[in-house]
Amino acid sequence: MPRVKRAKIHLKKRRNLLKKAKGYKWGRKNLMRAASTAVVKAGVRAYIDRRLKKRDNRALWQIKISAFAQEQGLSYSKLIHLFKINQIELDRKILADLAVNHKTALVKILQQIRKIS
Repeated sequence: MPRVKRAKIHLKKRRNLLKKAKGYKWGRKNLMRAASTAVVKAGVRAYIDRRLKKRDNRALWQIKISAFAQEQGLSYSKLIHLFKINQIELDRKILADLAVNHKTALVKILQQIRKIS
């Protein structure tokens, strides 16, 4: 059986792994075994945190909308209910942006909704 030399492939794997581990502390940046576990754990944390980011953003949007609703003399749930019964389908991200950056437009929308209801 012929001898298989794997230097080329081994170096490519090593290079790619250490590129991913760049900036880590101590041996995790330059030792294969330590870098391998560090990269895997970092990937797991990144996956989890991408989901947590969505949760945090939604909570922030709700806080911004709630603050606007309190200014208008409503609760958050009543404001959302008004939008739903009038079939205005703005998601919370857009509502939060309107509440912070375009307050007058959202006030006009709210006045129109109150006339209808």
